[in-house]
Amino acid sequence: MAAIPAEKHRAAPDPIADVPYYIQAPESMPERRPRTLKHGDTFAVFDHSGNVQSRRGHSEGVFHCDTRYLSHLTVTIGDAVPLLLSSSLRDDNATLTCDLANPDFRDSDDLPLRQDLIHIRRSKFLWQATCFERIAVRNFDDRRHRLRFTLEFAADFADLFEVRGSPRPRRGTLHPAVVQADTVVLAYTGLDDTRRETRLRFQPAPTRLDPEAAVFDLDLDARENAAIFIEIRCDAGAAERAPRELFGRSLRHARHALRHACSRAAAVQTSNEIFNEAARRAVSDLYMLMTDLPQGPVPYAGIPWFSTLFGRDSLLTALQTLWLDPAIACGVLANLAALQATEYDPAADAEPGKILHEARHGEMAILGEVPFRRYYGSVDATPLFVMLAGAYLDRTDDVALLRRYWPHIEAALAWIDKDGDRDGDGFVEYGRKTPTGLANQGWKDSHDAIFHADGALAEGPIALVEVQAYVYGARRAAAAIGRRLGHAARAAVLEAQAETLRRQFDAAFWDPELNTYVLALDGAKRPCRVRASNAGHALFTGIALPERARPVAEALTGSAMFSGWGIRTVATSERRYNPMSYHNGSVWPHDNALIALGFARYGLATEAARVFQGLFDASIYIELRRLPELFCGFSRERRQGPTFYPVACSPQAWAAVAPLCLLQACLGLGFDTADRSVTFNRPTLPPFLDEVVLRGLTLPTGVIDIMVQRAGEEVALHVLSRRGEIGVVMRS
Repeated sequence: MAAIPAEKHRAAPDPIADVPYYIQAPESMPERRPRTLKHGDTFAVFDHSGNVQSRRGHSEGVFHCDTRYLSHLTVTIGDAVPLLLSSSLRDDNATLTCDLANPDFRDSDDLPLRQDLIHIRRSKFLWQATCFERIAVRNFDDRRHRLRFTLEFAADFADLFEVRGSPRPRRGTLHPAVVQADTVVLAYTGLDDTRRETRLRFQPAPTRLDPEAAVFDLDLDARENAAIFIEIRCDAGAAERAPRELFGRSLRHARHALRHACSRAAAVQTSNEIFNEAARRAVSDLYMLMTDLPQGPVPYAGIPWFSTLFGRDSLLTALQTLWLDPAIACGVLANLAALQATEYDPAADAEPGKILHEARHGEMAILGEVPFRRYYGSVDATPLFVMLAGAYLDRTDDVALLRRYWPHIEAALAWIDKDGDRDGDGFVEYGRKTPTGLANQGWKDSHDAIFHADGALAEGPIALVEVQAYVYGARRAAAAIGRRLGHAARAAVLEAQAETLRRQFDAAFWDPELNTYVLALDGAKRPCRVRASNAGHALFTGIALPERARPVAEALTGSAMFSGWGIRTVATSERRYNPMSYHNGSVWPHDNALIALGFARYGLATEAARVFQGLFDASIYIELRRLPELFCGFSRERRQGPTFYPVACSPQAWAAVAPLCLLQACLGLGFDTADRSVTFNRPTLPPFLDEVVLRGLTLPTGVIDIMVQRAGEEVALHVLSRRGEIGVVMRS
């Protein structure tokens, strides 16, 4: 996933200045993780008090289509900052509620007011490019008080890449605010000639309203309540209804939409309440990140930096949740097929048949200041697209849909064979076409993520170990699809190509001395002899020869790779190991989940359970039980939680669903549409789970609820209910 360009921010030489797409950390980190909301192409990041106080490198604000439409919003009572009591997101992520109280101060009549006598509750949510807020105030004193509330606000209309640290030599024009009795309109015309507007409307009308603040004088008797409603609309005209009415109506719509989306998913309930919380949050985060696009809903990658369509992220998220809700994969395939490249465009790293890496809608992308308006600089999204298509067919038996996508699958395979294999050696390599593109184009796309044992950066074109595994998986998947569609000859060719690749892969990537696969081959075909988590993806797709599986697993779960919380991206013994780096020593939940699926594929249930245990233990220490994009790779210490990575996205789709994927791996959960059965292949339960109930598992022929229970050293299955023709098979 792309990070952001960082150029010189200081007069002194900056070693990061020439590194493209580097995410710059803020000058100081907040003590608490921010609060996030999302709906559609709008997301918001608040502090725990519900404020927005943007500073360089900080992500707070209300964003719409990659632009920050609100960069400042604070509430004061008198001249004092309210005290934070608590801050909570609903379990379904629909609303943020911040409970505040007054400090010691004097009211507008100069009467003393002791702390905690005025309760302030801020309730916020997003719906249809609008941020709604209700500020409910109650006087718990036994006498009347006149209180002045001031809401300060601002909109800088910064492009998301500016917020992330990318300076711009020129910007567009900020227009003078237009102030009416209850409304302020802030506007900006960008260099792309697009006018962007933030419309703030208040009810009741403020006592005083100016371009930067709204002042409310509230006169509250003892125990009396009052409420202020705020409506912050992005690029929309005035609403017909009053903010109070719109607040209630829109909140009902927002909650209903989330309930409706989540209702498709299978339900998970276990004997461990902490894991139940993690699973509920995973499902809520997944459906909050789902976004309705022209071809159907897809999961956006993550908040704040990647709230947009990413090919790789959406594909891997869909693969991880295929057992839970196959409709997610359907939307991902539809949207990526519609955006599949059809011609060469070096500036976008586009080639016919290639699957999208990233799409952006902000001013800088429109102007070409960053290359990501519609960018194809990922080497793995194309084979992953074909893999997902095959997995979707296995899961749903939806032959008609795959018939529709067969031309897109063939185009992707043609790219793999032609432009993907740059030197004709049978492996797929990458190399950017312009200096502004991503230097590394696998999932580890940091500038320093691919290197040799001596620490020297690999020079391209580069063939990554996991990409060859995905190509193998793609050819196997396409062969299976082809046979179902009646293309037997084509299927036979694809199967032969897959087996040839498997032999070539083992010869080129297996390192007997490392006793695992090398990270990559550089442009001179020299192996990058580095112990890295990428090797585990060879197990995920099945390209690894059976005798390679256990040595790979032992390398990944040994002390150099396994931190206690999860598998590190590179081993502690490697020259570039740094537990605080983005890709060279950190722990990524999605990476661990895919590796666990690989362990399960080769019958290594104990190793899969160990990975599951580590990430579950980490979630105990993480707010909301929400696994972030990544965390630092420091070794686990007794009575201490994991060390957080400062600018990790949270929620991040493929990390959010990692606990659900890990559960699938340990249960060996699969689906056999021909046999009309749900399958459990060598199921095991990690130590923290004694019982798992899965409700609403679907096949085209029926729905079933199943209980999995520990039975000594084994597990037992119980069918709780079934509707239609559907059965259960356990393989040991």
